[in-house]
Amino acid sequence: MVLATFANVSLAETFDHQHKTYAQVLENHVQWSENGTRSTVDYATLKAYPNNLNQYLEQLSGVEKSQLKTWSRDQQLAFLINAYNAFTLKLIIDHYPVDSIRDIGTFWQNPWKMRFFTLLGEEMHLDQVEHEIIREPGVYNEPRIHFAVNCASIGCPALRTEPFTAKQLEQQLEDSTERFLQDETRNRYRDGRLEVSSIFKWYREDFERGWQGIDSLDAFFLRYADSLGLSEAEREELREGAVEYRFLDYDWTLNE
Repeated sequence: MVLATFANVSLAETFDHQHKTYAQVLENHVQWSENGTRSTVDYATLKAYPNNLNQYLEQLSGVEKSQLKTWSRDQQLAFLINAYNAFTLKLIIDHYPVDSIRDIGTFWQNPWKMRFFTLLGEEMHLDQVEHEIIREPGVYNEPRIHFAVNCASIGCPALRTEPFTAKQLEQQLEDSTERFLQDETRNRYRDGRLEVSSIFKWYREDFERGWQGIDSLDAFFLRYADSLGLSEAEREELREGAVEYRFLDYDWTLNE
């Protein structure tokens, strides 16, 4: 079990909420691309020099559930998003070179169900972090996490070049959402309908749970009409509920 032996109380007690070690990983190996709407990762170099990543994963694995509960809501959420992204990096470099994260795993077990790390005192898989903890109904109620967690694929919203922190969380979530929606290859208004990422099909319920008073995809896209570049006429169609949706195919090619 990767990293299971590293968990200890001292690491939990001294956890660095600025995520400085992880910041070095992202600064050294992640770059913005496509006018800042996407990012790429230098997995080959990260695989050759994994010390900072391994050190950060060791810190993550040292945090117990009881410790997490003492933190603020934003500290918890930043911790969980960073954990998901950092362990995804670990998964990729442990199997690199690969063409896609979906090439990892077996016929019986996809990569998101592999229990390869320890978090909060438990052997976990990535789906558990995202779907059972971050997305647990009534806990964080934060649909913008779908533009923050990164699945190492071109179709996925960008992995940021710095960690999420409690102090900057709101700004970072908003910025990540706007960057993703500005990418016309993945989200666009065309021929009287919105053609958007399949993220909005897979997790539609998260965007309709009442965050910021939003209870529909129409309302969500109205909030981000500027990022989508919608005209006033197109916004009015959204207000009237007259917009059809087409959910685009997802590109699972590795984001390197």
